[in-house]
Formats: sequence, structure tokens, C-alpha cells
Amino acid sequence: MFIAKVTGSVIATQKVESMVGNKLLVVEPYRLEPKDRGSLVTTGRTFIAVDMLGAGVGDYVLITQGSSARLTPETKHLPIDCVVVGIVDQAHIDHACVYSREETPAPETKPEAKPEPAAKKSKPKAAPAPKPAPPTEPEPTPEPEAGSDE
Repeated sequence: MFIAKVTGSVIATQKVESMVGNKLLVVEPYRLEPKDRGSLVTTGRTFIAVDMLGAGVGDYVLITQGSSARLTPETKHLPIDCVVVGIVDQAHIDHACVYSREETPAPETKPEAKPEPAAKKSKPKAAPAPKPAPPTEPEPTPEPEAGSDE
């Protein structure tokens, strides 16, 4: 297992059937800084991992690679070699905390870019509404003749 930081996500609309519905994350493995051993630093590598836990960008996670990635009940039939198996709350080395989720500032958010307007599709014109029928006049009722007993 490795500690890695989630740095992004991958969206793939076309994939093998067994991968449909699985969230894909870009993760960078981290290691202990060798000189002062007081912080974690990136290894400079990047992997794509299947996320089974709901991790997000900026989270430190535990990843498993290789055939071990397929040893969970959720991943045993998936064609993967990297999976998130935990979200790190704290990491301690030599009685010092080198990472704490509670003390880590929230990742900076970039202002959302407005999506490009999609090309307008011409809508089929609806058939005109039928004109209402002219009101019909009631048929006149015959008036009784004079001298009849009605």
C-alpha cells in the first residue's frame, strides 16, 4: 500500500461493461521527505485509481496496486491495477504528525469556467394549433300556434 494524494479525476464515457459506474481518480503517490522526515513529498509519479470510497481532490488516500487491487469484493472482477482502499485521516512518523486531514487547508478552487454554448439545434416546427370552430347558433324552437292548448 501507498499513501497518495488525489489530484484530479478521469471521465471515460466509453469503457468496458465491468467498469461502468466506477469513479476514476488521478492519484500521486507520496513518500516521507528523507532529510527531516517531517513531511510527505510527491514521488513524481501519477496513476489512475478506481475509487470505492468517495475520495475527492486534495484528499490523501491509501492505494493498492497490482494484482492486490483486485482482492476486494468490489474489485475482484474489474480489469484494474490501482484502487483506493482508504482515506487517510492522519499519518504519524517518529511521534510526529506528518499529515492531518483536519489541519490541511481546503484545496484552492478555481473560478468555474462557463461552458461553451452548444451549437443550437433547429427545433422541428410544431403544427399550427387548429382554429376553433365558429360558434353554432342554437336551432330556433317553433313558436306555438295561436289558439292551441299548450
